[in-house]
Amino acid sequence: MTYWLMKSEPNAFGIDDLEKMPDQTEHWDGVRNYQARNMMRDDMKVGDQVFMYHSNCKPPGIVGHMQVVREGYPDFTAFNPQSKYFDEKSDPQNPRWFMVDIQLVCRFKRLISLDELKLHPQLEGMKLLQRGNRLSITPVSKDHWEFILGLEG
Repeated sequence: MTYWLMKSEPNAFGIDDLEKMPDQTEHWDGVRNYQARNMMRDDMKVGDQVFMYHSNCKPPGIVGHMQVVREGYPDFTAFNPQSKYFDEKSDPQNPRWFMVDIQLVCRFKRLISLDELKLHPQLEGMKLLQRGNRLSITPVSKDHWEFILGLEG
């Protein structure tokens, strides 16, 4: 099993939106970064555990726990000219972008803010906390995963 952190802006698709989806499950579309795409396409497996992180808000932070329920498959929003994620260079026969399906495991009782995460030396080396890291998907070590779950209570 692998652990991940996936960022989303709550006004685009947040934990409230995921909670309202049938079976609290949805595809994670719109990723347009090759490194993040490769992680979804090649590395994410059914059963992998994921933190949902609200970004581009005040305060940013981890708001819940999800799991991967379907491995990487072509992001169909790239083929739809009406989609905000449309990519005219993406081809269904040779897809450029991929997505996974995620399911809510639980909403955290409280937001664990980025500022709070930065206070803990136990999280040293966590990709999210590294200067200049702007990836929307990052791996999380098992030790960091367990420590953060302990913060949630």
